[in-house]
Amino acid sequence: MTTYRISQLAERSGVPATTLRFYETAGLLPAERTASGYRVYGQDAVERLAFISSAKVLGLPLEEIRHLLAVWEQGVCAAVRARMLPLVADRIADADRRQAELAAFSARLAEVHERLSGPAPEGACGPDCGCTSDAAAPGPVPVTLSARRPAATDQEAWREAPVACTLGSGQLGERTRQWQALVGKASGREEIPEGVRLTFPARPELAGEIAALAAAEQDCCAFFDFTLRMTPAALVLSVRAPHSAASLLDDLFGVTA
Repeated sequence: MTTYRISQLAERSGVPATTLRFYETAGLLPAERTASGYRVYGQDAVERLAFISSAKVLGLPLEEIRHLLAVWEQGVCAAVRARMLPLVADRIADADRRQAELAAFSARLAEVHERLSGPAPEGACGPDCGCTSDAAAPGPVPVTLSARRPAATDQEAWREAPVACTLGSGQLGERTRQWQALVGKASGREEIPEGVRLTFPARPELAGEIAALAAAEQDCCAFFDFTLRMTPAALVLSVRAPHSAASLLDDLFGVTA
């Protein structure tokens, strides 16, 4: 029977060793121990990781993946499909909700942009110049979009989330490049407790790019907290993470926490 040490399994599967340890802690990937305390995985671990990775691509949270694995272990595809169908339907509804939120946000920004592109009044700002919130658009301003929906009873669950990323090494490198490219578009930055605040131009297409990337990041790294705030003149992205994630925060956003 083929067995793997954690480094061998990481190389074979493309899943970082830190994530393998996290999966074990989360109850997704059981491991045996040698007499000297080293983790040892069986051949089924490769297939198990492939199933977990596929579920993560669908945006399923770890708790749902854990329940799915219990069904998958029984070896009956029909049962797995029956369990997955409502989960995927929920993700479709969630994606549609996010799309509607981003569409409304983009429309709001387009209106503000149109107002700000017109002739400026003589002298100081006034009620009709487009710079003030009441003139820029109806309804409360600023608009705040969160990259995730926190539980009603725990608004800061990210503080307790394990510091582990579920992306493979190749995916992690690409995600890092995406963030670095986005951070390069920022017009200002300010370090805040546990994170950083980035300011961007108030462009509709940029708002969608920021929100989509933040949502994707939070799905794989639950220890990050993102808040995107719109003002008539700018987009403000605040990113926070636990102190133990300082190195990851620095890699993505150039922050030393």
